[in-house]
Amino acid sequence: MDIDDMIDAVIDREGGFAHHPDDRGGATRWGVTEAVARAQGWRGPMRTLPRQEAVAIYRRLYWLRPRLDDIAVRTPAIAAELFDTGVNMGPSTAICFLQRALNALNRSGRDYADIGVDGRVGPATLAALDAFLATRGDPGQAVLLKAIEALQGARYVALAERRPANEAFLYGWLANRLTGPATGHGA
Repeated sequence: MDIDDMIDAVIDREGGFAHHPDDRGGATRWGVTEAVARAQGWRGPMRTLPRQEAVAIYRRLYWLRPRLDDIAVRTPAIAAELFDTGVNMGPSTAICFLQRALNALNRSGRDYADIGVDGRVGPATLAALDAFLATRGDPGQAVLLKAIEALQGARYVALAERRPANEAFLYGWLANRLTGPATGHGA
């Protein structure tokens, strides 16, 4: 699955215009919140945000800016999961999940040194990912993906516990986001 396919899948899943009263994100179109659209220069009504504008926003803010293309060269499945998680929770949060998982999976630093959990893909994160993949191979990718999804699921439950209005979204988040695009079961 390439980035164009991933963006299409997000847009298809998110649908057209929505403005749920319990959604702190407010009005959205194609899954893009009004705040993000405005920050990217959109001045029209959210109901009329063109699909191609949403595509450009997803590519720029959720793929290229967080450097997921650098992750995709190494492991497309992890990059796809980080993209989908980033769309829903913010790219920095998704990358923090990756960094936390890599730190927890380095066997107390025997495989590679711990890295900072700063939500940015930089040389240290890429080196840790390379070392993890060299040590654990293809089976390791599946384990890393599960670790990222476990952190994501824990965050969804915590969001619902802290703000009961989020319970309206919890089932959908768990059903549609935890099996991610990497496995082909939604995202």
